[in-house]
Amino acid sequence: MPDHDPAVPPAPGPNPAPALRYVFMLLDRFTMVSFAAAIEPLRLANRLSGRELYEWRLIGEQGETALCSNGARILLDGPLAETRRGDTVLVCGGLDVARAATRPVLAWLRREARRGTRIGALCTGAWVLAEAGLLDGRRATIHWENQDGFAEKFPDVTLIRTVFVEDGNRLTAAGGTAAIDLMLRQIARDHGAELASRVADQMIHTAIRSEEDQQRLSSPGRIGAHHPRLAQVLARMEANIEDPVSPARLAAEAGLSPRQLERLFARHLGRSPKRYYMELRLERARHLLLQTPMSVMEIALACGFASAVHFSKCYRATYGCTPYRERGAAGAH
Repeated sequence: MPDHDPAVPPAPGPNPAPALRYVFMLLDRFTMVSFAAAIEPLRLANRLSGRELYEWRLIGEQGETALCSNGARILLDGPLAETRRGDTVLVCGGLDVARAATRPVLAWLRREARRGTRIGALCTGAWVLAEAGLLDGRRATIHWENQDGFAEKFPDVTLIRTVFVEDGNRLTAAGGTAAIDLMLRQIARDHGAELASRVADQMIHTAIRSEEDQQRLSSPGRIGAHHPRLAQVLARMEANIEDPVSPARLAAEAGLSPRQLERLFARHLGRSPKRYYMELRLERARHLLLQTPMSVMEIALACGFASAVHFSKCYRATYGCTPYRERGAAGAH
């Protein structure tokens, strides 16, 4: 990323504070975008201030290189070792995060937590923190694609569906560019909002998001439909996956006739309410299938299907394979 700020950095003060250090733990197949979105604000804060406000270290279970989800390899500074007092650990997750939660990784995180280390996670790294028990009784977020499985597997964690969450000495960011917002919050707290804004400008990050901002647009926003009654029906559907509401009842609650609801869905979504609802339930089922050890029957019931046979038939019609084969294929990779 080119740097264009022409300003002359200020001279350091007579007794500059020591640099704060971030330790990035790169899990196998971590996502590059989240890692870069977290480390670049630190580099830019150093450059724009003219001082080494931050330093960082890259570590991993193997200690030599870490494999990124895009196939690139990153050279590490070393293996999992004891951090210094005042360090912040950020676990960078990505694909197949449950497999990356190995015994050595979990044991290291638990040891660091017992020492009082501030620990955070980017993208799916929150899964590993939860697996280590470090998010029990805490608020946390994770990438929206992993939220269904996360909520089922870790009921003692309060899942917040925002871009990032800070709960005491635990930090979680949802992935992608959410890490930028999390790090800008840290820079603003450490060195002032003005420096954080200058870093954001350098990254062409024009809208700094807060802890309250949602990860995704609402369903109508994602599909480009802004009819208020349609929005009401879609929200009702999303809130009732396990116990689906009939189209007739959905229509009545929205002040519509069943025929009017059908026309509304056909015009804005190109499908019937029944078909859209089925796709929504099957999408949730697929997330649970790939992210949790729940049985096919348990997933069927959690997504509003009366039997595993009916669920399997609907799943195959949509995804081209049965739930059992989907899970088997995922486990083979």
